[in-house]
This record gives sequence, C-alpha cells and structure tokens, in this order.
Amino acid sequence: MVRDDLYISIPSLFRCPISLDVMKSPVSLCTGVTYDRASIERWLDGGNNTCPATMQVLQSKDFVPNKTLQRLIQIWYDSVRVDSADSVSVVSKERVRCLIEEMKSKGENWWELLEIIVRFARESEENRVFLAKSDGFVDVIIDFLCNCIAVDVRLEIVVVALSLVLSKMEEDRERLSNSMLKSTIPNRDCLAPLLNILRNGSEESIISSIRTLEFIAFDSESKLIIAEKEELIRELIKFVNESTNTQLIESSISCLISLSKPKRTKSKFVHHKLIPGLRKLLEVQNSNIPVTEKALKLLETMSTVKEGRAEISQDSSCVKAVLQKLMKVSGNATEYSVTILWSLCYLFRDEKAQEVVTKNNGLTKILVLMQSNCRPAVRQMCTDLLKVFRVNSKSCLSSYDTKTTHIMPF
Repeated sequence: MVRDDLYISIPSLFRCPISLDVMKSPVSLCTGVTYDRASIERWLDGGNNTCPATMQVLQSKDFVPNKTLQRLIQIWYDSVRVDSADSVSVVSKERVRCLIEEMKSKGENWWELLEIIVRFARESEENRVFLAKSDGFVDVIIDFLCNCIAVDVRLEIVVVALSLVLSKMEEDRERLSNSMLKSTIPNRDCLAPLLNILRNGSEESIISSIRTLEFIAFDSESKLIIAEKEELIRELIKFVNESTNTQLIESSISCLISLSKPKRTKSKFVHHKLIPGLRKLLEVQNSNIPVTEKALKLLETMSTVKEGRAEISQDSSCVKAVLQKLMKVSGNATEYSVTILWSLCYLFRDEKAQEVVTKNNGLTKILVLMQSNCRPAVRQMCTDLLKVFRVNSKSCLSSYDTKTTHIMPF
C-alpha cells in the first residue's frame, strides 16, 4: 500500500455492492448481504423485491444495522488518518490534475497513471464529478480509446475510466457523441475498440463499453451510425440471449432501447433473433424487475414494425409471457404489456395473438386491470381490447370464480 503520492487501497468488504463507495451506514438484508443504507433504500423504493447482489426474492424488506462492520470501517478510517468519511483517497485533487497533465504527454506509462485515476474515481461520487469537469481529461481518454486496438489491460482501463465519468457529463453529451462518432480526424474510429471489448473483454469492461455506446447514442444520426455496425448489434443481442449476468443483460437491453428508434434498426433486431431472447427473460419466474420492465419496453418497440409483430404473434409463448407480466410486477411493466397486446390485437387485429389472449384467460385479466388504479392510458387500451373481443363486463366476470375481484393488482 502506497501512502504518500499514490493511493490507499480500500478493502472490498467496506464498499457498498451497489454504489461501490465506502459504506457510511452499513445495513444487512435478510439474505445476509450488507449495503449502504442510502443505496439499498433507493433500490427498494424503486419497486425492486430482490437482493441486488444475489437476486434472491426478499422474504422481508426490513434491514438491520451492521454495527460490527461500521466499527471496522471506523477503525480503518482512523488507521489511514483521513479527515472525514467523505474523502478516503490519499490522492489529492491537485495530484490528479498533475496526473492528467502528465497523461496528455502520452508517454509510455500513461495507462499506469490512468489506473491511479480510476481508483480515485471509484472512491466517491464527488471524485467522479471532479474528473468529469477536469479540463481535457475525457478528450485524452477518447484519444487513447481510438488508438488502442488489442484488448489488453490498457484498453480495458480506458473504457472503465470513460464509463465512470460519462454519467456526470450529460450537458456535454452532444459534443462527446460528435467527437466519437462524427469526427473529421482521419482514421479515428471509436467503435472498433468498443467492439473488441464486447468480444474479448472482462465483464466489467464489457458493461462499461455498453454504457458508453448508450451515452453516445445521442440523436437519430448517432443511433444509426452505431446500429449500422452489424457486429455491435449481434454482440449486444448475444448478451441478451445467452448471458447469465443480470447487470450485463440489463445494460445490453437498455442500450438496444436507445438504438431502436429508427425503423430499419428495429427490423435488424428482429433479423438477429432478439425476440426469442426477450421471451426467455419474461418466462423466468421472480425475475429482476428492471430487467423485466426493459425487456417489455424493447418488445413493445419491436411490435411497432411489421416484422416484429409477425414474430411475436407467431410465437404463442411470447404472447403468453406478456400476459403473465400484465399484473403484479410494476406499473411500467403493466403499461408496456398492455401496449404490446393493444398493438397486436386491437391496432393490427392479429388473429393469432387474439387467440392466445382468449385461451390464456387474458380477457379476465384485462377486465380486472380496468377496475384497478391503473393509469388512464392503460384503462383506455384495455377498453379498446375488450371491444375487439366483444366482451361485456358482466359476462366476463361471471366466469371469474373468486371473491377477490376487488383486490387491486398493485
């Protein structure tokens, strides 16, 4: 451990699994995993019912303070002589400024300097904001990215560094997108290194690359430039279809959603067999809520093109999976599910989809949903669907043999 001019290594046990920052108020869930109180509260308030680290469904959302770990963190703080719990890095901001200036000279050891800066960035939100605002830091990172060809530690540290600060640069997003995708500099290609990472990188660097792609997909032109890179699309869809890493799947779907606005891009997704992968995700019991929501959102997007509607309707299991997510997942999942069914059955009157809805008790679910506290737009789409099937509420409810029709699905 180097103290004076480099950094102090933070024990991984002290980092929150969600924020990766040192925990200020560690609390433990019923699964035994400990998180920082603020991070886990945001996760649970977002409608999630799973443990982020293990993805186990929580039997209880209560948590208890981990006082033992809190004492250990305090002892560690004292041992490294930090002034406050908000600043644990021995690397001063002035030192980081010097490292950035040294990196600009592009000497042979530039990536070793960047490793120190990445450790600085991981330690706190404040440090990441500082780097994002540091003059020339992101620009020199992009230069390194475009000049790295082989997938090695240098390229991976570059994409991780870029991903850490991009979320703090929303106001500069257009300029960065143009710099990476529309540059007039000869032989400047930022997509090729990112593709190499998707094919051969570690999971962390792959996720960082995907987040970078999503960030630079700023407008219609940039979305098309990225989507025209067929190999990128294939790799993203491959992660959706084959990966078991929830974070990687969610990042891939989120990126595909950001790229999906152009019609020809949606058709390309269908061609590369994205819909079967989304169906498999929806069929998983007790699946991660953000993944489910995003899978439904992307499927809704696919249903707006002819090829997508045809493939969804041909796959009765896919329509059935959408029906299963109609209630008791989240408000967003309900809206996406209803929109898919409305598009297939009402707007385009697909008979195969209508048949699946009828055979799988879909009409009753739609009617019960109408009687819930759903959003007005959802209620209107449900009304339209019932008109298609020529169903009146009394005949439908008479087949719903239960005393709990008054119970809201949320």
